[in-house]
Formats: sequence, C-alpha cells, structure tokens
Amino acid sequence: MSLERKLKRKKKVKNRKLEERIKNQMMMFDQIPEQCLACEKDFDKQDKEMATTWNVVVRESENIVRLYCPTCWSTAQRVVEDYAKRGKE
Repeated sequence: MSLERKLKRKKKVKNRKLEERIKNQMMMFDQIPEQCLACEKDFDKQDKEMATTWNVVVRESENIVRLYCPTCWSTAQRVVEDYAKRGKE
C-alpha cells in the first residue's frame, strides 16, 4: 500500500471519529437544563447574552449536562481557588 493511500485512509478514520464526537455533542445540546443547577435561575436558550455568559459542564462518560449562571460559576471558582490555596499551606 502506498504512503499516500495510507495517509488518506488515516485521515478518513480521523474525520469519522471527529464527526461522531460532534454528533454526540450536538445530541447532548438538547439536554441543557432550563435553569442554573445551583440557584435555579431560569435560562433562556434564545437569549444570546445568556448563551455566551452562562457555563455548561458536560460529562460525556456519564451523559450529564449541567448549567451554571455567571454568579454561581464565579462563586464556585472562588471556592475552588480558596481550597487550592489552603491545600498548599
């Protein structure tokens, strides 16, 4: 088998895997909750600002999608940072 043919075949397999991953992620898009997991603030999927500022956490292996508003996300980040600082002391 020629090197060119091997490269084409390898690229084809890689593209299939990428397409499959994108397909799976798009299917999980339907699972986005309608409210923040922490404070239960409503999320409007049609609102562009919400779509760009809210945080989505996806655990593909567990098929879980979690949604956090900016306030809850920043609070969680501070808690994690504080915990990490205490662990180093």
